[in-house]
Amino acid sequence: MHCPFCRHEDSRVVDSRSLDDGSAIRRRRQCQACGKRFTTMETTALTVVKRSGVAEPFDRSKVINGVRKACQGRPVTSDDLAMLAQEVEETVRATGNAEVDAHDVGLAILDPLRRLDQVAFLRFASVYRDFESLDDFEEAIAELRAGDGDDRGRPAVQPRLFTR
Repeated sequence: MHCPFCRHEDSRVVDSRSLDDGSAIRRRRQCQACGKRFTTMETTALTVVKRSGVAEPFDRSKVINGVRKACQGRPVTSDDLAMLAQEVEETVRATGNAEVDAHDVGLAILDPLRRLDQVAFLRFASVYRDFESLDDFEEAIAELRAGDGDDRGRPAVQPRLFTR
């Protein structure tokens, strides 16, 4: 790592801290030549490949914005959306691939959204799965009903203690 002050190539790590639930590391470094300290951030790259073939870095805010539209008018908080986006990122990273299709990100959204709010799930799925008729909605509703009570192995959703 080059020193940003003197461009010397050698620095030593003084301190390391985990950030963003372990997905990033902040390192405090000291230059061996000039002695000045500087901070670096280290993250693993996760790239999303769109249908057009364009690749861009994974962005939690895009997940949140896409799901927020489906949650409009529903009792879903910003914290709920942030937790969902984190779960989606963890799911996508767990594949071990540095590049993922945008379609796979959408698939990773469906299950946590179903657990968060079933109406929002239907709204999102209707666009994502390209519903063309009422039959498609009925099929998705049947899936939801069949999945009720089958939450084994899924994280529990904490009940709301206070309502706004």
